Amino acid sequence: MKWGRVSPVCMVFNPKDRFFHKAKADGFLARSAYKLEELQQKYKIIRSGDLILDLGAAPGSWSQVAMKIIGPSGRVVGLDLKPIELSAPNAKFYVMNAFDFDPIILEGRTQIDVLLSDMAHNTTGIRSVDQARSFELCQQILKISDEFLKPKGNVVMKVFEGPDAEKISKEISKKFEVHNRFKPEAVRKGSYETYFVGLNKRA
Repeated sequence: MKWGRVSPVCMVFNPKDRFFHKAKADGFLARSAYKLEELQQKYKIIRSGDLILDLGAAPGSWSQVAMKIIGPSGRVVGLDLKPIELSAPNAKFYVMNAFDFDPIILEGRTQIDVLLSDMAHNTTGIRSVDQARSFELCQQILKISDEFLKPKGNVVMKVFEGPDAEKISKEISKKFEVHNRFKPEAVRKGSYETYFVGLNKRA
């Protein structure tokens, strides 16, 4: 889920690096799939049969990774302002504001097992502004985890590194038994994005 336009003063990167080509070969909708794959390998965030809420899911690469892990008994519910051209028997996607969804989309469930978010506003090139917007998104994601993530559930969210990131880290440490910060290899060179992982939500 993204807004605005990317500023020309943003970092220069190669949009068709090895992860881009690997994603094409592996059938993923975006290179970002490898970020979640590495996070999963390291922290075992998702389990077979889990109910997953994927916020800002477009184009659907994180959902693709999650669908493989949860299997036919699990479910991915993906939300984004953009349509997601992906169809699977264990997934359902909705075009809507990720922070204004109706719990009815959880199909009778009141709590989820895992909350995923690779969301970010489009960067402005002004680091302090981008960090502040990232902080606001993370705060909203944690509010959703407070309400809908079950005890012992897990969360993963993108954050832009900066002073406010420490505030998010402290919040996660209060809410989860295990918390980590990790930068997957697939993050573009020069990017200041990283990921917070919260495991085993406190009751």
